[in-house]
Amino acid sequence: MAEAIAEHIERLILEGVLRPGEKLASERDLAERLDVSRPSLRDALEILEGRGLLATSREGTRVTQFLSGLTEPLAGLLQSNEQVTADYFEYRAAVERTAAGLAAVRATEPERQAIRDCLAEMEAAHQVRDADREAEADIELHRLVYAASHNLVILHVMRAFSEMLRRDIFFNRTSLFELAAFRDALLEQHRAIGEAVVAGDAPVAEKATHDHLTFVNDTVERTRRDAARVDLAVRRLTRSTLLGG
Repeated sequence: MAEAIAEHIERLILEGVLRPGEKLASERDLAERLDVSRPSLRDALEILEGRGLLATSREGTRVTQFLSGLTEPLAGLLQSNEQVTADYFEYRAAVERTAAGLAAVRATEPERQAIRDCLAEMEAAHQVRDADREAEADIELHRLVYAASHNLVILHVMRAFSEMLRRDIFFNRTSLFELAAFRDALLEQHRAIGEAVVAGDAPVAEKATHDHLTFVNDTVERTRRDAARVDLAVRRLTRSTLLGG
C-alpha cells in the first residue's frame, strides 16, 4: 500500500500537479484526501524522501527542488560567461517555440482559462506599474505554456530554467523591468503569445514566442553595450587619477 501511495504522489510530481517548493497538506488532511491510512501515508512519504522528491522539516513536508543538483552547478558555470546569455536565448527560442505550438494544439479549457487569468493579472500589474508583480506574471505565463504543451520534459527542464532566470543568472532581469518602455513592449508580446495559444493558432503562437525572445535578447545586448560605453567613458574621464603629477 505504501508503495502504491508513493507511486501516486510521484506521478503527481511528474505531471506538475505538485510543484517543486510547494508544501503538502498536513499528514492527517492528506490521508483523508487520498483516502488512505496515516501509517501507510507516512511510509509512502518516507519512500519519497529516500528518492529525493520530498523533504520533511518542522514546517511540514515539501516537494524538493529535485533538479537543483543539476541547476546549481550549472548556474555557477553559466554566470561567469556573458556569451551564455545569447546561447540561453537561442535555446529558449528553440524549445519555447515548440512548446507554444504544442500548447496551442493541446491546451485544455482549464489551461486556456489559466492563461487568460494570467494575462489579466499581467494587465492589472502593468496598470498600477508594479514591476515586481508584472515580472512574476511573466514567469507564470511561460510556465503555463510549458504545462499546456503536455510535454513533461519541457515542463520540468524549462521550469528549472525559469527559477534560474528569476535569480538573474543569465542577465539582470530586475533592472530591465524597471524600464517602462520595456514593460510596455513585453505586455503586447505576452498578450500575443497567450491569445494565440488560447485561440489554438500554433503558427501564430510559435512566431509570437520567437519574436518575443528575439526582442528580449536584443534588449539585453543593447543594455550591456550601453553600460560598457558608459563604463569606458568614465574610465577615460577619470584617467588623471592614474597618472603622476
